[in-house]
Amino acid sequence: MYVGTQIPARNNTDFKQWAQLGVMNVCSDPKGNPHDWTKETLIKHREKVESFGITLDMVQLPLSSTPIEKSQSPNIMLGKSPEREKEIESIQNLIKNVSDAGIPSVKYNLNIIGIPRSEKEKGRGGSYNSSLRFEKIEKDFAPGIAGFIDEDTIWERIDYFLERIVPVAQEYKVRLACHPHDPYTPPNFRGVTRVLGTVDGLKKFIQLHESPYHGLNFCQGTVTEMLDDPGEEIFDVIRWFGKREKIFNVHFRNIKGKKLDFMEVFPDEGSISMWKALQTYKEINYKYMLMPDHVPEISGTDPKATAFAFCYGYITALLQVIDEPRVQPWIN
Repeated sequence: MYVGTQIPARNNTDFKQWAQLGVMNVCSDPKGNPHDWTKETLIKHREKVESFGITLDMVQLPLSSTPIEKSQSPNIMLGKSPEREKEIESIQNLIKNVSDAGIPSVKYNLNIIGIPRSEKEKGRGGSYNSSLRFEKIEKDFAPGIAGFIDEDTIWERIDYFLERIVPVAQEYKVRLACHPHDPYTPPNFRGVTRVLGTVDGLKKFIQLHESPYHGLNFCQGTVTEMLDDPGEEIFDVIRWFGKREKIFNVHFRNIKGKKLDFMEVFPDEGSISMWKALQTYKEINYKYMLMPDHVPEISGTDPKATAFAFCYGYITALLQVIDEPRVQPWIN
């Protein structure tokens, strides 16, 4: 396992800085709509990334975490035919192009309502941190274009997609890494039951259309947001998915709090022992990227890049320690 990032590079200097910081593996996308990416587009982008000494591990399918109203492929989760068949066919072709371009994996979301949060809160040193205090969130939010969808219908739409995508991914040997629904919300929130917002839902998901190329973009932060006692429960969750080799990428982030009542924080200050988490990933022989995500907003002239640089260094240090058994007893 190794440090990675999925932050879009603003310019070539970002690629240079990542290489200088030791971030040698990335999820990075070419410009434009993924539905329009050709084999040549992807090869050119991979070669550009590699010119900085960095490996392109992954790209994003046109299924993101945004609300469905802003999705590049809305009809898959709307269940609207024949439009969804056209979107699925485009994604099938994209997976083939990704494979032909020498890129081993893709990440995606099956989202409808985006990422609900309450107001940001002050964190360490006056940073501004993304939070969810469910008692403060707007409950009477009108459903969007998807309307009211029951749980069985959502599973049918997910199954319809996987039935047509997983065999293509297996044929072309491209790992499909799906992000959980962030965060857990109670059933029928804003008209939708987020079936990938629970551990049981994720277990059901990865067992649909079983394949070594069908797994998770395992957002540790999102999964901890599903748990009543994340500081104790998260490690067995990692083991369950990891032992089945269903973790294809890790968002290595931390929270303070628990289900429906949390603030996102820097990795060194949350409810989860990140050292113990890393030990658990090593135990299950996880072998892909560990990437920061959802960093707090801090002060400075380049606050986002600075906050991420701190996280890259934190992850790098943990990785060094875990490979040096003599110093492990110093870590609590």
